[in-house]
Amino acid sequence: MNCKIIAGPCVIESAELLDAVAQKLVFINRKLGTDIIFKASFDKANRTSIHSFRGPGMEKGLQMLADVKAKYGLRILTDIHESWQAEPTGCVADVLQIPAFLCRQTDLLVAAARTGKTVNIKKAQFLSAADMRYPVEKAHEAGAAGVWLTERGNIYGYNNLVVDFRNITDMLGIVPTVIMDCTHSVQRPGGAGGKTGGDRRFVAPMALAAKAFGATGWFFEVHPDPDRGLSDAANMLELDKLEALVAQLIQP
Repeated sequence: MNCKIIAGPCVIESAELLDAVAQKLVFINRKLGTDIIFKASFDKANRTSIHSFRGPGMEKGLQMLADVKAKYGLRILTDIHESWQAEPTGCVADVLQIPAFLCRQTDLLVAAARTGKTVNIKKAQFLSAADMRYPVEKAHEAGAAGVWLTERGNIYGYNNLVVDFRNITDMLGIVPTVIMDCTHSVQRPGGAGGKTGGDRRFVAPMALAAKAFGATGWFFEVHPDPDRGLSDAANMLELDKLEALVAQLIQP
């Protein structure tokens, strides 16, 4: 199966949460024959409020992700926000992710690419699909093992996003792997009184629509109890709903 599936909690909250999610991903992989990549952030550096939970930090967070990798045999994806984070993160993660707001940052892209790992670049909320040719060029020329692009919606007025699914088709003209970020696309950025809101009802329709437009992968932030999550609570998918949705997506 060639499609990429990425799933995990928005941020590392505890070892217990990572274990619960990893166990579910292993179960799904065995049952459906998938190879879901485990995702969690060690630091959410772009939270709306300075008082919002950010995570355990890089040193502790990378050790926790390394433990998940060793214990469960899952590949790891995590994001970096500063160039100096690339090298130590590349020692643990199989895929380094560039956040959407930072996808034009040349030094960050180059540092990620120089690890020799795959780089997943999220399309900024203010860029067109065609604009993503240039971040891809930066990563390729710096030696990335592979470059993926991820669609996550465009700014539509204030505190709202809209997805133009034509972006998926257009970005497939740049790279062979284009992923739909199904949970961040249903956000209401900064629209919940000092934090980001969202509406998880639309996660599955986003995923299925992206499939119709030729997406080659899907990204889901998942949590056993999303409403109690410490980041992106409103748009994370319930962990127990992931298996059925993945089963739909991987059908020919």
